[in-house]
Amino acid sequence: MTEQDDKRIRALISERVTAMTERDADALARQCVPDLLAFTLAPPLAHHGEDVEARKAWFASFDGPIEYEVRDLEVTVGGDVAYSHSLTRLSTTPKGMPQPFELWFRSTTGFRKVDGEWRIAHVHDSTPFYMDGTMSAALDLKP
Repeated sequence: MTEQDDKRIRALISERVTAMTERDADALARQCVPDLLAFTLAPPLAHHGEDVEARKAWFASFDGPIEYEVRDLEVTVGGDVAYSHSLTRLSTTPKGMPQPFELWFRSTTGFRKVDGEWRIAHVHDSTPFYMDGTMSAALDLKP
């Protein structure tokens, strides 16, 4: 791993945060390889490729600002592949709802170096759930 690779991947994640808060679906798509595989919080179970129009529709489903924060980011690089893991916070107000929600979730991101540039090849976001019989998502957890 070179320090330069680590810095570039961290910058890519920072750019992703900015694109989320600015609702910039095109910027998010430019970060990804065409054959991206994403396991996001939203259905379906797997997303193949970054669907700009679907992302724009998702952004349009919220009123007011979108807050997006990445914390405890760790990056591991090996040759032309890398991964990161972090805790991520999303807070925004769904259209028609009186108040915003806040959700912390776990994120793992896989990267490939393509033509000398790091690109996102895989995203896996997950929310823990309570194993107390309710099987409810643990939306109240905070780091």
